[in-house]
Amino acid sequence: MEREAVRSLFMQHYARMQRVARTLLFDVQESEDVCQDIFESLLRGGTDLMPGTEERYLMTSVRNRCLKRLRHENVLQDYRQRTTDNSQESEDDWLEDIVEFATSHLSEREQRIFNLRFTEGYSYEEIAAAEGISKVAVWKRLSHAITEVKKHFNPKSL
Repeated sequence: MEREAVRSLFMQHYARMQRVARTLLFDVQESEDVCQDIFESLLRGGTDLMPGTEERYLMTSVRNRCLKRLRHENVLQDYRQRTTDNSQESEDDWLEDIVEFATSHLSEREQRIFNLRFTEGYSYEEIAAAEGISKVAVWKRLSHAITEVKKHFNPKSL
């Protein structure tokens, strides 16, 4: 999407997007981050909005990203609760266990993709470009890797 078109959408919808995000997150800084992430992704390209769907896309994106952040916060709280209840295992030990499991149970390609995503913080697009595969293939490999990790560390979650 062109910079001027994104600027126009920003000027037109940012205030409303902020209100929606603050209503869901109850945090001004988090709300600003969510809205800015959406406009940043539009600037990076890859999303073509059809005329008349811009507002719906932006509001849905705000809602979905806020809900994703809230789910992530719940996961972090659960993890913190477990680690305080189970103080013999530190966070580093837990992460080392996951990395060790991934190294011994995943294929080389899955290991690289897992590492790029969760250690290096690459996006699906960046991983796809680095590995020379499609974003769908990245998703499939990560989905398989995450399922295997979940099976090993939390068999009740599946």
